[in-house]
Amino acid sequence: MPGIVGIIGITYPEKNSIAIREMVRCMMHEPFYTSGTYINEQLGLWLGWVSHSGSFSDCMPVWNETKNICLIFSGEDFREPGELQSLRARDHNFSTDDASYLVHLYEETGTKFFEKLNGLFCGVLVDLRNMSATLFNDRFGLKRIYYHENKDGFFFSSEAKTLLRVLPELRQIDYRGLAETFSCGCVLQNRTLFSGISLLPGASAWRFSHRKKTNKTSYFNRSSWENGESLSYSNYYNKLKETWARILPQYFQGKERIAMSLTGGVDGRMIMAWANLPPNTLPCYTFGGMLQDSVDVEIARKIARICQQPHYVIRVTDDFISQFPILAEKTVYITDGAMNVSGAADLFANQRAREIAPVRLTGNYGQEVLRSSIAFRPKLLNERLFDQEFGHLLRTAEQTYAEELNENRLSFVTFKQVPWHHFSRFALEQSQLTLRAPYLDNNLVALAFQTQDTAVNSKELSLRLITEGSSALGKIATDRGMLYRPIPLWTKVNHLYREFTFKAEYAYDYGMPQWLASVDGALSPLHLEKFFLGKHKFYHFRIWYRDKLSRYVRNILLDESALTRPYLSRRFLEKMVQDHTDGQGNYTLEIHYALSCELIQRLLIETNYCDEC
Repeated sequence: MPGIVGIIGITYPEKNSIAIREMVRCMMHEPFYTSGTYINEQLGLWLGWVSHSGSFSDCMPVWNETKNICLIFSGEDFREPGELQSLRARDHNFSTDDASYLVHLYEETGTKFFEKLNGLFCGVLVDLRNMSATLFNDRFGLKRIYYHENKDGFFFSSEAKTLLRVLPELRQIDYRGLAETFSCGCVLQNRTLFSGISLLPGASAWRFSHRKKTNKTSYFNRSSWENGESLSYSNYYNKLKETWARILPQYFQGKERIAMSLTGGVDGRMIMAWANLPPNTLPCYTFGGMLQDSVDVEIARKIARICQQPHYVIRVTDDFISQFPILAEKTVYITDGAMNVSGAADLFANQRAREIAPVRLTGNYGQEVLRSSIAFRPKLLNERLFDQEFGHLLRTAEQTYAEELNENRLSFVTFKQVPWHHFSRFALEQSQLTLRAPYLDNNLVALAFQTQDTAVNSKELSLRLITEGSSALGKIATDRGMLYRPIPLWTKVNHLYREFTFKAEYAYDYGMPQWLASVDGALSPLHLEKFFLGKHKFYHFRIWYRDKLSRYVRNILLDESALTRPYLSRRFLEKMVQDHTDGQGNYTLEIHYALSCELIQRLLIETNYCDEC
């Protein structure tokens, strides 16, 4: 994933120069990446970066006119064009299509610069006037920075694997973090899967000065949002409508081609309803499966047709099955183990999405921000899979989650769920595309904190906004059969049918009971999955692990190295794999995480995988 790396410290300059280049090389996952380094031995700085070619941050490093301020930046910044006019008026030279204006913004605003940034980003600001360097990130911490500090200096990177590469003593699994990954799908509390490596908190501005103590400060206090004025329903809606119309055009700016990923939900459609773009200027696409056109595909086609934009279906085909071993390894490796092997389907689809456009505009996080939706909770995996001591850590993970959840719901979603849970898919997608997410715009999130309870957890506001932006789009029912102006009886029946098909698909796939899995296995020659699967999901790992991917599952999990991992029960692991691949049980989630953990061990702990990349 594009990002930054760095070593801050005055010892071992020659060793650090070699290490920084090795760290950069470890992040070069694709041929369309560009990279570079900046070294200042006097200040004790060894910095590097990786970018998508042609992206907003593909202009590093950027300097001011007097060459005494340098910025290394990864990500994007979204602001209204008029805000840059004052910089032009002060005779600054920059391009509005890339990040070059940011260094001049710092010159004019000083330390308020970080608070003014709007987007998902991380970076280092080097100010030679006071011989300092400031490491910073976005206020959610979604553009992740891993770090480790020892007697030789401060090491940081957008990818943990680069730290493991140059600091091999860190190649140890943190079992508490691993237990949280099994239980919650992510590591909690800004810890990581690796002992000795932590995450930079969101909204950090950590200043390093030569021979001075590090000043670890934050440029944003979330209480300023939490304690804001509470708006009535009507005032909140009017403000939401005004804010949405004002900020959305910023996400269509830039020199790169943009495409829209569409589903049958409301959040992507809300973007389309207010985009107001000329025909055939915004290609749209939807991820589809092997068995049939999903509800997402059917609805997205209608949306694109109404908006007079082209629409493509990116299908997960049999090519995916043949490539799964490579894609699974790449998924785990790129995301530093944050994404489990099921993300291989997303990697496959996003690789093909890049062929349409290098920038992906998405409705991701709309449900989280506008409806305070909690997307992850501790999972009930089969405890017989785990060693007894590790089972205790799983229960501790549940307690930790409950403690973290005990606060303002929207604060939990935006400042914990987004950087901890949503990072895995974000990192995977960002490895292939530049992801633009208007729902994480600072202005919109700040407004969301002003909503009253009557507006929270309801799609009514979004459906109303869609209808007022485009009455034609407002007449299309969502993937769950919802409309802003429901049609008597029909809307209710359609909603119940969509809910039934959604639950039936889950029950036939991930949620199938053990006894029924054996019946389904016996009937597998009839391919009953054609009747249940594909309406809502484009990947179906239960039957893939049973059939097309069974050999891969057995080869990895029945290998002696996997069977002797100290946190797993060898006896149950063997039974689980045998039962699932024989069609006698359903252990899809357990296989997801067992495969992922084995790949973490092999690719990130036991070998120097980047030598082979």
